[in-house]
Amino acid sequence: MLIQLAKDLPDYFYDVFVTRFDFWLVFGIVAQLVFGSRFILQWIASERAGRSVIPLSFWFLSIAGGIMTLVYGFVRREPVIIIGQGLSTGIYLRNLALIFRNRRAAETKAG
Repeated sequence: MLIQLAKDLPDYFYDVFVTRFDFWLVFGIVAQLVFGSRFILQWIASERAGRSVIPLSFWFLSIAGGIMTLVYGFVRREPVIIIGQGLSTGIYLRNLALIFRNRRAAETKAG
């Protein structure tokens, strides 16, 4: 079983990354890179602050990567991606709305 799997693995990767190579595959990979970069950004910000921090740009990268991945899911007709990114992007937008609402309230109290 394992020997057969090892023999089939190169064919699998060839099919996934070479045979199916097109614009949308590149778009999907870029979408994942944008989406994943938010964790690197969050880690750097936390290390600099010496505590766990979620910078505002984390949410903007979440939305950008989420929307890009959602588009990819629609083009590729992937229901798991469509459902996951559709719900997640809504949550990211809500977080931004809460952040901006709290900032406005703080500015009103201060000014």
